[in-house]
Amino acid sequence: MAKTQTATLRPDSLGAAALLPSLSGLLREWLPRQRWFAGKGRPVTDLALLSVTELHPDCLHVLIRADHAEPPAIRGPGGAPAHDCYQLFLNAGESPSPRPSPALIGRATEGPLAGLPVYDALQEPRSASLLLERLRTSDTTGALRFERDWRVSIPAGLAPRLLESEQSNSSLVYGDSYILKIFRRVRPGINPDLEVPWALARQGCTRVPAPVAWFRTTSPWNATLGVLQPFLRGGVDGWTQALEALASSHEFTEEAFEMGRATAEVHLALAAAFPLKPQGPAESSRLASRMVERLRDAIHAVPDLLPYASGLRSAFTELAALDVPRPAQRIHGDLHLGQVLRAEQKWHVIDFEGEPARPLPERRRSQSPVRDVAGMLRSFDYAAHARRPWDPEWALRCREAYCAGYAAAAGWDPRAEPGLLRAYETDRAVYEVVYEARHRPDWLPVPMTAVARLAGAADEGG
Repeated sequence: MAKTQTATLRPDSLGAAALLPSLSGLLREWLPRQRWFAGKGRPVTDLALLSVTELHPDCLHVLIRADHAEPPAIRGPGGAPAHDCYQLFLNAGESPSPRPSPALIGRATEGPLAGLPVYDALQEPRSASLLLERLRTSDTTGALRFERDWRVSIPAGLAPRLLESEQSNSSLVYGDSYILKIFRRVRPGINPDLEVPWALARQGCTRVPAPVAWFRTTSPWNATLGVLQPFLRGGVDGWTQALEALASSHEFTEEAFEMGRATAEVHLALAAAFPLKPQGPAESSRLASRMVERLRDAIHAVPDLLPYASGLRSAFTELAALDVPRPAQRIHGDLHLGQVLRAEQKWHVIDFEGEPARPLPERRRSQSPVRDVAGMLRSFDYAAHARRPWDPEWALRCREAYCAGYAAAAGWDPRAEPGLLRAYETDRAVYEVVYEARHRPDWLPVPMTAVARLAGAADEGG
């Protein structure tokens, strides 16, 4: 079999469109199997190469648009887009060094790569190492811009390893010193996972690892592609620690209290880093209307919600009636136990990308910090359900401790505004019902139990 030639992967010699016949059939099969592929349950109907850049003679950086079939009956939040843009790193051809078998995408049957195997280059140490070198040297290659904070020293030669636990992105750890998050699903604009930690670092907030390097593209539009941050060695996420506590009958209230304190400190830093926006009665009414609309879509997708519709809607009616102005600010946007890490004797908050299914402008919008609090409260409920038999009192004690820790640092207690907290928690539970029905039906009883509780709160007076 012919060996790979350098010219095989060069877009300048082939033209980007010429590569599509070699890649199209392979990627139609491979993309839907990836954990970070957003169009679950929707076959890829068409592919288009938006950008192809040679990083080195054996590795191409590719931005590809994948068009989807019509979404199934159970839709995601806000409906399902007709297409998504994905970031890929590819190499092709036989190699003298063995590649891990999961790296193989397939063997091209037509086009300029016909007969050659095509691989995910992120799983190849040489390509992963050269990616770090691009960041270290702040290089420019075609439409790709590699940038860094020159006040931080990034050593050369750090050995890479690809993390296996990622869901919506891919991450490379370099020598247990740095972690490079690569955004697989690319949207135009700056990604909050670069924008927010950078702003927090300028505020001196040590709860969030500061970006030390990043890369972006200028074509087909400006977009953030990846962020390099310090790797929190020995860090254990809150979900893992909560499950360990449940298994050993540990209360976890001290940890929950400190999580609440950490959340409040991050919120205070965000309030200082970004402009505050007043959220008066008119905005409360608009927010409630959007929640009602999401509930209506959710009932259409999951009819099991219908018996609770009136009680759930009452939470949003109560929100619309609130007439006390409140400041809105930048928040985390998708806070739960998996987004906090215990390392170096304290809790750190990570992953500021927000809910990937939401449009980027929405994820960057100023919102009430109560939304983050509600997300964490729901996460305690999930943890309690993960352990059999279910211990709702464990979750309740953690929820109370978390809010108390938040109040100790923030100077105000989210429990003091039960109408606002109930509305956000209800909205989150409705989102969870649709998500679980679509992705993890075995987990559907968890948010449905919360839905019954929250809908019943209307009968109990809130």
